[in-house]
Amino acid sequence: MAQPNVQQIAAQRPEVDREKALKILARSIFRELRSQGYESKQIIGLATELISQVTTDLSHDPDSSR
Repeated sequence: MAQPNVQQIAAQRPEVDREKALKILARSIFRELRSQGYESKQIIGLATELISQVTTDLSHDPDSSR
């Protein structure tokens, strides 16, 4: 039996589960960066760049209601 892919699983889960998964992912990324020696200032730089990318994406998206 073939296993469903990530997109199929995500499509079946309610939005609340996706938000919870994003929080878990954020904590995991943070812990990994800290364990690799990144300082708080560098992690803030990463977060700032992610926000910048999302902002750019939204400004180019005609349906920016996401």
